[in-house]
Amino acid sequence: MRKVSYLAVFEPNGNGGFGVYFPDLPGCASYGDTFERATREAEDALGLHLYALEKDGEVVPRPSAAPEIDPETESGYLVSCVTVYPDLIKNELDNKRVKTNTTIPAWLKEAAEERQVNFSRLLETALLDYLGVAVSR
Repeated sequence: MRKVSYLAVFEPNGNGGFGVYFPDLPGCASYGDTFERATREAEDALGLHLYALEKDGEVVPRPSAAPEIDPETESGYLVSCVTVYPDLIKNELDNKRVKTNTTIPAWLKEAAEERQVNFSRLLETALLDYLGVAVSR
């Protein structure tokens, strides 16, 4: 299982909270009202950012050993390693349940409801069959 680590800059806000950014990953930032919360939020931000880059087919920058700190970073900042497991994140996001609307005739909906049809299960099964996708359980 892949394990990826990037250095993150934890910038204090003066109220006990921390803004977090990843110098190697422009646009990847988060915030937490405590250091512990900021660390958890940074893990989420990193995982989602890497997932989006990979899903979009973009190049994922290599983590650097000594990233450049933005000169406008508040004094008292901390640099800490943040680690994620991209394959676990991908599996979770790719398999999460999502809602979708469909349109069917009213009489068909009523007949299916009378027979207590599980619309979600039926649609999923029909799509798997239609697309020729085999799923191991």
